[in-house]
Amino acid sequence: MSIARSSLLMASGTIISRVMGFARAVLTAMAIGVTTNAADAFGVANQLPNNVYAIIAGGTLNAVLVPQLVRARKHDDDGRGYINRLLTFIIMVFLAVTLVATIAAPLLIRLYTNGWSEAQLALATAFAYWCLPQLFFYGLYSLLGEVLNSRSKFGPFMWAPVLNNVVQLAGLAGYIWLFGLDPIQAGGLGAWTSDRIAWLAGSATLGVAAQAVILFAAWRQIGLKLRPNFKWRGFGLRPALKTASWSLGMVLVTQLGGLVQTIVASGVVNDRNGSDTSIASVAAFNIAWLLFMLPHSVVTVSIATAYFTKMSHHAQAGEFAELKGDLVAGLKSISFVAILATAVLIVLAYPAARVFVGEFPATAALGNVIVALLIGLLPFSFVYMIQRAFYSLEDTRTPFWFTVVQIGIHMTGSITMSFLVPARWLVFALALLTSVSVLVQALLAGWLLARRIGPWGRGELGKSIARYAAGAAAAAIVGWLILELLGGGRPGAYPLASVLNAVVTMFAVGSSMLVTYAISMRLLAPAEFAVAWRAVTKSLGGIVRK
Repeated sequence: MSIARSSLLMASGTIISRVMGFARAVLTAMAIGVTTNAADAFGVANQLPNNVYAIIAGGTLNAVLVPQLVRARKHDDDGRGYINRLLTFIIMVFLAVTLVATIAAPLLIRLYTNGWSEAQLALATAFAYWCLPQLFFYGLYSLLGEVLNSRSKFGPFMWAPVLNNVVQLAGLAGYIWLFGLDPIQAGGLGAWTSDRIAWLAGSATLGVAAQAVILFAAWRQIGLKLRPNFKWRGFGLRPALKTASWSLGMVLVTQLGGLVQTIVASGVVNDRNGSDTSIASVAAFNIAWLLFMLPHSVVTVSIATAYFTKMSHHAQAGEFAELKGDLVAGLKSISFVAILATAVLIVLAYPAARVFVGEFPATAALGNVIVALLIGLLPFSFVYMIQRAFYSLEDTRTPFWFTVVQIGIHMTGSITMSFLVPARWLVFALALLTSVSVLVQALLAGWLLARRIGPWGRGELGKSIARYAAGAAAAAIVGWLILELLGGGRPGAYPLASVLNAVVTMFAVGSSMLVTYAISMRLLAPAEFAVAWRAVTKSLGGIVRK
């Protein structure tokens, strides 16, 4: 399957999953709010398994498994023995860590919060007991999926989250049917009974479990079956762990930065007065991150995943010219969409926020955080792709060091802002700091890659980015004018009057910006536009015929 078809197949699954995830986030916001204490308690608890997973394996699996599994296919058994022993070992590690983390839920909650009341800590801990078992299933999903990716079976890994969202949406529907909607949490923390907690957090864990288990069916399609093998001595685990050590260090540093950010962001809860929804905290940042990750997940992850396997093959064969070509082609494709996505979502930040919250103060608070994060979308995607280039070379040391620089900037800025920035603007400032620090990281990563493999086409890439940015600027002007004609982002204006109005506005403005961008690209970069258009139409045609 070609890179274009592989990327589109993955992107199609991701698009559906993200749309459903968007709907899930909207329902959650309608049920428990966004800038409320209960929403922050659930936000911290539901993020814990992701944080712990990232610490023990997040970057390690991506950095190590694909190159190791590609190499293992040269064995007489097509790598099956290696797969069984490696996965048995890692699954046992995940099981043990999940048990320990679940037992330690009260300690983890206190670690990730700052100045919360005992009632809010108790609620967050109750959520965490239900959510932390997700850790095991996140690990299982990643393991099974990386084996599929190493064999160029990309679709199931990207489509499995659809099932996750189906299960979670069903759980949310049941919660709303039983307990109703309370976006301002009028009942306070005392209204949270054990059955309410179980419905909300338990359905989230059940969805993650379904996402992992369904991948066993995809394994059977390519003739694989997991057979536990506990004979770990002498099967080549030591080189993999050595390679993983730097990646693990990078993830630890990243999580340390995330921990500091969460502690700082959670502290603003103490500045809320009653039902005041104008102060954004953890839950608002999570919603903004969901929107930020939508274009990244649909485009960058799909393209980078497809190119990663290809770059790993080129690296194994010593074909560095081809590796550079893949890298530049991938970054151009990412830029083509990410720059437009940045412009669209910044223009529509307030209407997008209105979909999640009702009151204008909460809409403004969330919208501002969305804008601040989106400034860093393109460099964030670049870092992701450049990391994969290093990983294909089995170099996890260099990504560790350029991540240390980014986290150092972020941690220093976060701590400083906690003393200097007012509560109302603190999470906005943290989001802006994230964008600035990631930009520094992207520039450093590109420079270090050039030192590692020589010139790789940064000048050519820069020219393409300039053309895309010019087209996106034209689209942004058109979108802003239409938004202003509809009333803009002011209190009581049509785009913010209701969720339906916000959706209609987003469709009208977004469509106009897309058309403007396409026309601009046809004029400014006809060759690249033609290549992108042929890739999309060819991929769509191929998938339809298939």
